[in-house]
Amino acid sequence: MMSRTDLYKLGLTERFIQEATIYNGDLHLARVSIQYKDAYRVIAEYGEIQAEVSGRLRYSVASPVDYPAVGDWVLIDQIDNKKGNAIIHYVLKRKSCFERKAAGTGCERQVIAANIDTIFICMSLNSDYNLRRIERYLSIAWESGAMPVVVLTKADLCEDISAMIKEIESVAFGVNILVTSGMNEDGYSCVAEYLQAGKTIAFIGSSGVGKSTLINKLMGEECLATKAIREDDGKGRHTTTHRQLLVLPQGGVVIDTPGMREIQIASADLAKSFTDIEEFAKNCFFKDCRHEAEPRCAVKRAIEEGELSKERLDNYKKMQQEILFIERKISMTPAQAEKHKIIDMMGALDACKKLQKDNRKYKGK
Repeated sequence: MMSRTDLYKLGLTERFIQEATIYNGDLHLARVSIQYKDAYRVIAEYGEIQAEVSGRLRYSVASPVDYPAVGDWVLIDQIDNKKGNAIIHYVLKRKSCFERKAAGTGCERQVIAANIDTIFICMSLNSDYNLRRIERYLSIAWESGAMPVVVLTKADLCEDISAMIKEIESVAFGVNILVTSGMNEDGYSCVAEYLQAGKTIAFIGSSGVGKSTLINKLMGEECLATKAIREDDGKGRHTTTHRQLLVLPQGGVVIDTPGMREIQIASADLAKSFTDIEEFAKNCFFKDCRHEAEPRCAVKRAIEEGELSKERLDNYKKMQQEILFIERKISMTPAQAEKHKIIDMMGALDACKKLQKDNRKYKGK
């Protein structure tokens, strides 16, 4: 007799059960564990099975993000593969979703992981370390609806861990920072504290930073292939080639993702990840201050007084522009977008003239 899978340990909640009752009563709950190009593996009542989307679902989706993704709860027509692949008929509403802009010049989004409770932003304490990338990951993580946690790997390669943590604390407000090392027997104990039955953790970060190594430690076996970062240039290699959900022996699940050195923004919560800049901006003399050459700019003053770095402000502005670009791509025709681009250029010229005038008035006081 086949053993039954406790779907509650995989993150099933009454919310999903209630939503499932809306649909056909002959369908079964399952969670997507692996996503290939046109096929899936899902964990159902009696284990992991092959699945594919129904024709109706395929033709009803409005965009690629509406297809099932790793971590999604779905409704399937069978709980084994005795009659061929199971068919996914519905994707239940996500409680959280970590997504990025898909590769290319368009504005399509790509779901990295769904229904996650915690996002581990993994970064190696060697040449992979990049504070601006942490800011970018945090902005997307806050937008996802999950709780971000910064996980620093390869601590044995860092000479001054305290200085690194202090630097990250200056940009990661309200975020826990964990330090791990493969050199110590208990080097991953701080991560293990987050593992609970029914909870889902997604691992995000560049290739080779140690995500797969960390997951192998948590699983208690070498279930994922690993390759170290090349120490001469800090470049990692793609060891994970697709997103994958794994059930932990002690309960709960983790989602491993392919390495992402640069992650393009689909949407982000800048207000939460750049709280300091938003607070400084409230004290600017002009409500529409660009934080460039305006008089009595509180943000520029914060930089001059060492309370804020210019690099952080530059990164903030860069992400603002990326989000604005995506929003215009989605809501405007090419002609409208071009018109607004010209308006922005003219607005910048007008702003410069206004600044010159205001500066003269300000200096005359």
